[in-house]
Amino acid sequence: MSAKRTERLLNLTIALLAARRFLTKEQIRQAVTAYAECPTDEAFERMFERDKDELRELGMPLETGTHEALFGDEVGYRIDRGAYALPEVTFTPEELAVLGLAAQAWRQASLSHAAGTALLKLRAAGVDPDESAMAGLEPRVGDDPALQPLWSAVFDGRPVNFDYRNPEADTAKRRRVEPWGLGVRNGKWYLVGFDLDRQDSRVFRLSRISGEVKVTGQPGSVVVPPDVDIDGELQRMAPSQPQDTAVVKVRPGSAFPLRNRASLIESGDDWDTLQVGFWSPGRLAEELVSYGSAVVAESPPAVRDAVVARLRLLAGVA
Repeated sequence: MSAKRTERLLNLTIALLAARRFLTKEQIRQAVTAYAECPTDEAFERMFERDKDELRELGMPLETGTHEALFGDEVGYRIDRGAYALPEVTFTPEELAVLGLAAQAWRQASLSHAAGTALLKLRAAGVDPDESAMAGLEPRVGDDPALQPLWSAVFDGRPVNFDYRNPEADTAKRRRVEPWGLGVRNGKWYLVGFDLDRQDSRVFRLSRISGEVKVTGQPGSVVVPPDVDIDGELQRMAPSQPQDTAVVKVRPGSAFPLRNRASLIESGDDWDTLQVGFWSPGRLAEELVSYGSAVVAESPPAVRDAVVARLRLLAGVA
């Protein structure tokens, strides 16, 4: 399928999903740029009929009908949101992290512009669109700002440097790294590479990178050793068994990466109580802080104190 045809079908889908009521052919023609540019009514009719058939072949629940009680002979079109929506789907932390990268690439592509154009034209035609219906077409899954430049650096084989804060440190230090690969552990992205200053392989958690990742050197200047095992490096980051356990309270429906490796002590309407194994109070505190107000550390005191210290640091309080 050509890029123009793909964009036209996306625009049509967006218009039919976002509309709160059936759209007439004329309203659709005004909303979709390719239709508005048709030189004749016949050309528009042929193009629109082909696109309708294609949407149905793709499984889109396209409906015909009207909301006009007095002029019911004017047929309109819409996509049934109930039939279009997916049932509830669950993902592992690793799958969610990969989806986050895909969502960022998707969001930066042409769809955002196409969606904005279609909605703007619907408003101009007197139609009040429901932008919440577009959630499935323009996913927004959070990720680390460092992910995109590091992904490009790994792909291009170029060195990088960035400011990095170890979990037990209060300040970040500059690191110069030859990136070998990226991977996910417990729902978090990590960079595996060769630390040029320490002359040894290292693993860096992307959420601990502060500021801009600077890509240096020429493409292909980084050569990944043939025996490097990214998954193996990530598995060796921590002992096989946690050294201690913490008790935390978690809001229902939140902090899924934490839940996936924790045991449920008590379920409640406002809070669920979990028991979580950990290796370092500082590292666990850093994760708990990333969930914001959805997570509260109860015990042990070392974890609570580490959480408070990080919150003070973020707030700029001495």
